Amino acid sequence: MMTDAIRQQLLAQTVAVREQAYAPYSKFLVGAALLTEDGQVVTGCNVENASFGMTICAERNAVFAAVAQGHRRFQAIALATVGGATPCGACRQVLAEFCDDLPILIVDVAQPHVVIETSLAVLLPGRFKL
Repeated sequence: MMTDAIRQQLLAQTVAVREQAYAPYSKFLVGAALLTEDGQVVTGCNVENASFGMTICAERNAVFAAVAQGHRRFQAIALATVGGATPCGACRQVLAEFCDDLPILIVDVAQPHVVIETSLAVLLPGRFKL
């Protein structure tokens, strides 16, 4: 269960890691903070590339870092952008590899007091699964 203190920590870390994003082309900085099953927070930010197909989103960056640390189950993910964007389709599918459903907290850094709460099941109904 995510306490209010953990929720606030997750939101603070996603806003902070957003500042580390490398987005010289789009100027669209994204931060992600993934809460693991055992309560650890793993962060990621988007990293763009001149060859746009090589760009990595913040959500996948956080998931891949968590997997590299041995995590496979997650409690929630928080995202920080200007405008409060939701995960792209590729990120939704990567998250779905590890969770049938996942709470998603979205913060618009222009209005940080407003947090949108949704879930992976809402954003990706009928996900692809082998």
